[in-house]
Amino acid sequence: MNRSKIVAILTGAISIILAIAYLILVQLLDYRDMKPAPISQFDPAPAIISDCWQIDKIAEV
Repeated sequence: MNRSKIVAILTGAISIILAIAYLILVQLLDYRDMKPAPISQFDPAPAIISDCWQIDKIAEV
């Protein structure tokens, strides 16, 4: 076999091994039981207070 054919076969084999390893890794990570954080861990949403009356006063001036 010529050298280029050996390099091509070796590169293809490495590519297939990496692809299989990646698929196994993704399956292992996907298999974990992911539970959402409890609601008590979150801060309450900030209240947005609008002072519309000040905008009206500025428009009058």
